[in-house]
Amino acid sequence: MGLFDVFKGDSSQAMTPKLAFAASLIYMMSADGQIEEEEIGQLISAIGGDRATLDNALKYVRKNKVEAFLDQAAPVLSEPQKLCTLTNLCDSLLADGSAAPAEQMLFSKFLTAFGVSEDRFRPYFEVIAMKNDRSVFGRQ
Repeated sequence: MGLFDVFKGDSSQAMTPKLAFAASLIYMMSADGQIEEEEIGQLISAIGGDRATLDNALKYVRKNKVEAFLDQAAPVLSEPQKLCTLTNLCDSLLADGSAAPAEQMLFSKFLTAFGVSEDRFRPYFEVIAMKNDRSVFGRQ
């Protein structure tokens, strides 16, 4: 422990799959610089209303850059957990009908860190894009 570590707060929080999932969503939702009210609702729903996990994830995200997070999260997630996280991230970023450049770059970082190629993820992406394409019903 360094002399000034006492001022850093608790950044030694153990990474768990559930924390990694919640933090992933927070990183993606904040990629455009703000988290919208409906995104908070989606986040709470995605983590099953677990307020403690939400609070821990928010604390973690405030203290850690996404690159450090990805280094910690990737090893604790199984392949199904990585795919679940990626599909939820993709759904979140496409929910408003577009993917901002910052969101696209962040998603690419997640793919790389999780060892999932674009080709492997493409079928999931196509289904999520179709799910979020309300234009098939015409303009309203």
